Amino acid sequence: MFDTIQRRQKIVEEIQQQGQVRVEALSKRFAVSSVTIRGDLNELDRRGLLVRSRGGAVASTPLAKELSMNDRYRQNLTLKQKIGKLAAGLIGNGERVILDSGSTAEEVARHLHKHQNLQVMTSGLNVATRLAEIDAVALMLCGGNLRHKTQSFYGPLAEASLKNLRFDKFILGVDGFDLEAITTHFEPEACLNRLMCDAANEVIAVTDSSKFGRKGLHLICQLSRLTAVVTDSALPEDYAVRLAQADVTVHLIDAGPDQV
Repeated sequence: MFDTIQRRQKIVEEIQQQGQVRVEALSKRFAVSSVTIRGDLNELDRRGLLVRSRGGAVASTPLAKELSMNDRYRQNLTLKQKIGKLAAGLIGNGERVILDSGSTAEEVARHLHKHQNLQVMTSGLNVATRLAEIDAVALMLCGGNLRHKTQSFYGPLAEASLKNLRFDKFILGVDGFDLEAITTHFEPEACLNRLMCDAANEVIAVTDSSKFGRKGLHLICQLSRLTAVVTDSALPEDYAVRLAQADVTVHLIDAGPDQV
């Protein structure tokens, strides 16, 4: 029986030898749950020792890292579509909403076409493009400096746009989600997201379960600030318990086999 450190060392050795690993195969080899293996792979990805891929991981090379940034949206597209649809259903007609940037927030925007009389602010250029197609949405773009890598706006102008505004809900995308807080690696984004949390009555985090266990340097909010989380059924049990303790409502969609 391997402990966590030994198991992760063996995973790294195997991926160096074979170039890739699969969740289900590792689960059988080490006699642990697929949730545990996903946690291992997420942590090793965070450390740069491998790159997460659909249903497993590949060796960490410059090309793999670049491809992973471009492909992650497509890899988890089905999950994000389901999460976006469910999250959109939590938004009521006539509400004032902030939509974060990111691919999951874009899926939320795609599913707002049946809503009426919404006022929506976003920091995402990709999200704004989707919202601009919906006549019933009064669109507000926070402005600021555009970060091309994520198609998101940030900086003092973006932060100033929130001054004196109040919203019913903030739909928050997630980079890192540990047992205590939501974090990100990009400080200006964290600053803007904190202001968005302050401006909203409710904060709803939307994420697929691959983000659980990841931890960024910059704090966005503590779990207790969340009203709800929309994620998939591969949510680790310890996170489900912690969210319940924090009185956060969890909405789950079916992940299906080998999705994350």
